[in-house]
Amino acid sequence: MSVTARPPMARRLLAELLGSALLVTVVVGSGIAAQRLSPNDAGLQLLENSTATFLGLTVLILMFGPVSGAHFNPVVSLADWFLGRRTGHGIGLSEVGGYAVAQVAGAVAGAVLANLMFGVATTVSTRDRTGGGHLLAEVVATTFLVALIFALARTGRGALAAPAVGAYIGAAYWFTSSTSFANPAVTVGRVFSDTFAGVAPGSAGAFVVGQLVGLVVGVAVVLVLYPGASERADDGAMHVEAPREAEHDDH
Repeated sequence: MSVTARPPMARRLLAELLGSALLVTVVVGSGIAAQRLSPNDAGLQLLENSTATFLGLTVLILMFGPVSGAHFNPVVSLADWFLGRRTGHGIGLSEVGGYAVAQVAGAVAGAVLANLMFGVATTVSTRDRTGGGHLLAEVVATTFLVALIFALARTGRGALAAPAVGAYIGAAYWFTSSTSFANPAVTVGRVFSDTFAGVAPGSAGAFVVGQLVGLVVGVAVVLVLYPGASERADDGAMHVEAPREAEHDDH
């Protein structure tokens, strides 16, 4: 006889915390390195930062996806819950809360870790990223991140999530004026590094609002294009819900 069970919640929360921490370490650390290596070339700095983020995110999804789903993002967790709630797929609302806490805590820890490795003081960022264009960019970036993840889920192509999501974020660095944060946890984490990758608290608050709007629009896009998405929400991109582990009874 065999039954199926998700990995224990403690393991999933640890995976979300570590994954979020390492993601922000990659973003902030590569930003600091880029600023030092190419001090007079902002375009090259962005290329270095975006390349490291694209590659790092791809690896992290592959590493942590089988445990927690590799959300690393409260927006993804909320979308997973909303799209799966009608059929009992996806994670539960209480799990969303746990994931979000782990993601934010990990993101802050990741920024501190990057600062320590590069000998940078951990202080609140003064880097303003203001203006309607930046807010719109966060709506756009988050909308199509959600749409991509759950389009892959709906069409049974979850195995492509790691390279596809990594590539999307790498590209969105360049086609959005905000450099595509698209993640409330990462946004909060980047507040704690006054460096190339940092964001001032006032800008961070506006970014989170834009990301939540993008969540709503992204879910709407998924429901229109893939009306059966709720039935497959746990199959999907980034292993949106962790694959179930087999447990065997001995007789």
